[in-house]
Amino acid sequence: MELKVSSIPSLPRVNSGLAQMLPIATTVLAALLAILPVRLPGYAALTPAFVLMAVYHWTIYRPDLLPPIGLFAVGLTQDLVAGTAVGAGALVLLLARAAVLRYRRAFIGRTFPFVWSGFALLAGVAMLGLWALHCLMQLSFFDFRTTMFRTVLTVAIFPVASFALGRTQRALMGATG
Repeated sequence: MELKVSSIPSLPRVNSGLAQMLPIATTVLAALLAILPVRLPGYAALTPAFVLMAVYHWTIYRPDLLPPIGLFAVGLTQDLVAGTAVGAGALVLLLARAAVLRYRRAFIGRTFPFVWSGFALLAGVAMLGLWALHCLMQLSFFDFRTTMFRTVLTVAIFPVASFALGRTQRALMGATG
């Protein structure tokens, strides 16, 4: 059984073009933040999964404004610019969106610790899947400790990203929705 976004009630209509672009714009911003060259040793390998945070937030609160084709484009572009396995990031983002969309109703109106625990589960599965995909594509095992550290860092930073995304959502969409 497929859950269609258009069949989900409780999403107010958004008339402002700026507000309609907010989810994809913040996801692109998250991708840029993830690929910015930072002069810290090992930063590239340990960068938190900022895009996954945006995908999780917007899939719960405004899935109608975060289309799969937009996620595919963001993921593919991030893979190309970062020099990682082309398509792996895009695939993980699309699978993450599908998983969150399937259980979206369970997160609506819940406390933040519940939403955060859902993100922790998603991040763990996504990062493990990405690690396995990279290992399979390169026919080599990569250091799993890096993946674990990146996952812990991603989960630890999520409250800050969630707060920022929520404030942005309320400020722009609340005024226009």
